[in-house]
Amino acid sequence: MTPEIEAILAGLLTWRLAAAALAVIVAGLMRGYAGFGTAILLAPIFSALWGPRAGVPILLLMEMLVSVQLLPKSWREANHKVILPIGAAAAVATPIGAYILLTADGDLLRRVIGGLVLVFGFALMSRWRYHGSRPLPLNLAIGTVSGLMKGATGMSGPPVILYLLAGREAAREHRANLILFFATIAVVSVIPPLVGGIIDATVLLRTAVLLPLMLVAVPIGARLFHVVPERWYRRFAFGMLISAGCLALLA
Repeated sequence: MTPEIEAILAGLLTWRLAAAALAVIVAGLMRGYAGFGTAILLAPIFSALWGPRAGVPILLLMEMLVSVQLLPKSWREANHKVILPIGAAAAVATPIGAYILLTADGDLLRRVIGGLVLVFGFALMSRWRYHGSRPLPLNLAIGTVSGLMKGATGMSGPPVILYLLAGREAAREHRANLILFFATIAVVSVIPPLVGGIIDATVLLRTAVLLPLMLVAVPIGARLFHVVPERWYRRFAFGMLISAGCLALLA
């Protein structure tokens, strides 16, 4: 083992990695249960622990690999007419948002991430939802905003989640729609950080340590979907979102 690798490994074994591991387990349970939650919870926490340019790429890599777990079944249950245009627009806009990640001030971006998570958390708690129709132009607009956020912060969820949860579909279809959306942009979102050179050996090693925890937690969360009452989940999820947003905003 080279001295460079030994130094990186020594730097990994810190309280920050332990805190990240705990957050990954919680986020994996949320993702498996509801179909979302990974980026919204981990983006502010990883940004507070390591800074956005070091933390967001870990999140993007994990999102890409986790999406494969939930995609096959969700593809059959999702509303393709709505989700595919949203996903296509998000995929096009994601590299534009990534320019912000690569060039913006790290502290400012971390606080922006925390603020967005807080706004989203309070919006969910208020039970406000969009109740209009879903025409193609609006689907494309929502996808574009989500893609810009994905590239810049690792979070594409807030606008599309509020938009999709407005419908009268069953919880199973809502969950499938979200899983399919996140899967459509997962691969695209990794390309700009890779080209920009911020996916380095440290990012890859942190991902390798944290990813197994996520891969175990996601299927457990999926099983909890059939067991845990929604009201319990909502209270826990809201508490975690507000805490994560405050951490990134104030750290």
